[in-house]
Amino acid sequence: NFFRLSNLNNIITQICPTILCGMGMTLVISTGGIDISVGSMMALSGVLTAQMMSGAGLLPSVAAAVLVSVMIGCFTGFMVGKLRLQAMVITLGLQLGLRGVAQVLCGGRDIYFNKLGEVGQQLSLWGTYKIGGVIPIQIVPIVLSVVVVWIMVEKTVLGRQIEAVGDSLRSSILAGIHASVILMFVYGISAFFAAFAGIFQAAKVSVAAGSSLGQLAELDAIAAVVIGGTPMSGGKARVMGTVVGALMMQMITLTCVMNNIPDQIAQVFKAIIIVFAVFIQREQAK
Repeated sequence: NFFRLSNLNNIITQICPTILCGMGMTLVISTGGIDISVGSMMALSGVLTAQMMSGAGLLPSVAAAVLVSVMIGCFTGFMVGKLRLQAMVITLGLQLGLRGVAQVLCGGRDIYFNKLGEVGQQLSLWGTYKIGGVIPIQIVPIVLSVVVVWIMVEKTVLGRQIEAVGDSLRSSILAGIHASVILMFVYGISAFFAAFAGIFQAAKVSVAAGSSLGQLAELDAIAAVVIGGTPMSGGKARVMGTVVGALMMQMITLTCVMNNIPDQIAQVFKAIIIVFAVFIQREQAK
């Protein structure tokens, strides 16, 4: 029953946030950094959209939520690139702070879209609509994000500069690359994808919950990137590898569910694969 259409559709809808966050995380990790705030960014974006759309409308609310997220991401890149602060520490602080802001904005309560009238139903369609009545709408952001990031990394000067910053920050500066600008851009892009991931995830369940939306999403994204072959030390971005890594993580979860294997066992399998992937990277680096 694994290849039934319903299962394939389920994979697409569930893998969407991981792919979106993974694309941004691939760029961040390729610079030698890390962004563990993407899950909280998802929560903030989803809650902001839900809070504003009754008065401002759907599209202006989405645009405002994404803009706020990108500004926060660029500020993170500024602190990492210009002030030379540790990315792990900065994004850890943001992880806690953004989650708290999201909970304050929604008053500690879940925002149900069915109570928001027609605009709530419009946003719910972003999570339930199927193209031609068959393919989930989530395939659109998945394909667009992968194509855009792949072209950026493989076909543009910007992609080479991003990898150069990850390979050696000092050397890239001496070569004339504006490393601080590159890092602001990369963390801004990561926040951009996380914002849309939060909106699509909230639309899927028709509720924006500041406490649970995007919870542990950063771990799935990092795992997908590491399994996909992008080294944690930076210097190389493997976009298609991240897609494969995300698929592997989702396949493990789905296989365990279909065979009545407890979720705890699936987590153990994922941990083993992550450790093995890091070990392989270490051996290749030698």
